[in-house]
Amino acid sequence: MIEKVVILPEALDDLVESRTWYEDRSVGLGDRFLDRVNEGIDRIRKNPELYERVYKDYRRAIVHRFPYVIFYEFSVDTITVYSVCHSAQDPQKWRRRLS
Repeated sequence: MIEKVVILPEALDDLVESRTWYEDRSVGLGDRFLDRVNEGIDRIRKNPELYERVYKDYRRAIVHRFPYVIFYEFSVDTITVYSVCHSAQDPQKWRRRLS
């Protein structure tokens, strides 16, 4: 299991924006969204090679129960999260971050 997780500032912005959007729709929904993202990151930490490569060494994990994906890469001791975005967003958004 990889212990160290680095969430880049842009990915944190994604999370804050998405959590706020869900929380504005229904109280508590934003927190449930963050719980599912955290569960996704835990799955990545346990088995980072499980998810498919989508661009170079970057991988994509789907967030359960929400239409979001986590884009990340990993090394021996660190997982770096580059983006947490809605699956219907323009793919150029995450590709720019991964370039």
